[in-house]
Amino acid sequence: MKHWFLPHSPDVLATLREQGRVTVEGLEAFLEWSSGNGDRALAVRDAEHSADAVRRRLQQELREAFSVPLDAEDIYTLSERLDAVLNGAKNAVREAEVMTMLPDAHLAAMAAAILIGVRHLVTAFEVLTRDPNAATAEANAAINVSRDVEKRYRIAMSEALNLTDTRELFGRRELYRRYARIGDQVVSVAERVWYTLVKHS
Repeated sequence: MKHWFLPHSPDVLATLREQGRVTVEGLEAFLEWSSGNGDRALAVRDAEHSADAVRRRLQQELREAFSVPLDAEDIYTLSERLDAVLNGAKNAVREAEVMTMLPDAHLAAMAAAILIGVRHLVTAFEVLTRDPNAATAEANAAINVSRDVEKRYRIAMSEALNLTDTRELFGRRELYRRYARIGDQVVSVAERVWYTLVKHS
């Protein structure tokens, strides 16, 4: 009978994984937009709003939870850093629209790598408490993919120097930098996965 009176403890990791899935959906739309489908800009923004709603719910659950499977600060930080990834994608789309700058092949390749990296992160979330070694491997894979973003960024910036239109040169360089920062944010999430696992090893 005693279990009837135990405090409610929401499944905060399930909510974190939900945020991850919404983030993947948003980045899928971001890749489509980066590949030339301008109609997907709204889907990126909608996904970002949905992810924000899930994140707010997670914060509420962390306040209400009687106990959590990992340190509450780690779960909060993973959610916060993942949120920055999708925010970065939304802001890149908005910046391109303001500059009336269409994405190019470099941006599409960077968006594809970002999406793959986040898929690895979401897989890491799935096994955080069940298989720490697998979670670490997924975090490592996310970082390796993010290095592809950095390589593509350097190539794109080098080629941009050949542009003679000053407006296009500065616009391209700004978008390349924004995508590269999203790649850095993916690394930031992966590093927090490492830290979380080390704390609980």
